[in-house]
Amino acid sequence: MGKTRVEWIDLVRALAILTVLYIHAADGIYIISSDAIVNLTIYSRIFNFISVFIGRIGVPFFLMITGYLLLDRSYDDERVRKFWNKNCKGLIIVTVIWALIYAICLQFITVESGQVNFAEAGNLFFSHMWYMPMIIGMYLSLPFVTAALEKFHPETIWQATIVFSLLAFLLPFVTTVLAMHGIENVNIQYCLGFSGGVYGIYIIIGYLTKKGLFKKYSSNNLRIVAIVSFAICVVFQYYAFIKGFGFNLWYEFPFILTGSFALFELCSRRGKVRAYPLVTFLAKYSFAVFLVHNLFRLPLLPLVVQLPYSEPVKAIILWILLIFFSYLATVIIYRIPKFGKFILYMR
Repeated sequence: MGKTRVEWIDLVRALAILTVLYIHAADGIYIISSDAIVNLTIYSRIFNFISVFIGRIGVPFFLMITGYLLLDRSYDDERVRKFWNKNCKGLIIVTVIWALIYAICLQFITVESGQVNFAEAGNLFFSHMWYMPMIIGMYLSLPFVTAALEKFHPETIWQATIVFSLLAFLLPFVTTVLAMHGIENVNIQYCLGFSGGVYGIYIIIGYLTKKGLFKKYSSNNLRIVAIVSFAICVVFQYYAFIKGFGFNLWYEFPFILTGSFALFELCSRRGKVRAYPLVTFLAKYSFAVFLVHNLFRLPLLPLVVQLPYSEPVKAIILWILLIFFSYLATVIIYRIPKFGKFILYMR
């Protein structure tokens, strides 16, 4: 974390980690309840579809922050090595350490509880760790991307981003729609080269936000984009459900891109942030909470799922518990001398 804080960046970072915790809470409840999925009410299903959209905003927010803060820099050979040493080396070590922690904890949980399915528990336990190798790969490439970007006008970069977005987001969407209607095995070949794929595009959009490229769009229009994106994501999930088509709303879905972009740009226009001390606290420990929160999700799930409430209420209860225990744990670990900051990767 830098010494100079930007209030709206802290707000986005806080929202990002809260939405990640939220989707992991909701996913956990609905996965555990999947055996009784046919008994869910229409309202419960729609709540789940809404939850998925909310939860999928978190990772794009984190990536856009990365582009906003790290791409508007100049690098030479020495600065590249310093950047890698400061960011990548520690991140790789922390990733390995936490993968081992989760593997050991998973063994204890599955051994002590004969009712826990090992494969299902493993999927829940490690569901967030895919992010780590992805962000490490992005960090390794960032200095080279920065060197390329500084040679071009933001408008030129935006034009290229639009083309790459059509390839990375629109073509998979078309393939999904065709498969949903029985037209299978439509394989549209394309190559994004060194772009970083959909995750790289989110990072570039953060950079273009820093350059002020989107200030020409009114806030009202951006609000409309966010609302329409939200509605399409929810309706599309529901349509896939009634069609009996297995669809997982993920980050390559075009309306996750449009919705997260609109919300990010809107946040960048904020001045003072209300309850900023709380926002700062949530933002400061956000990545640390991301690392530790699944240690609490699996033990809490069997307890919360037995509560005599509907799935939406259980999901919200689990979300609140995850927030409380995850932040409590990170605050305690952070205060361990010569260990806390390192194991939590707090700068």
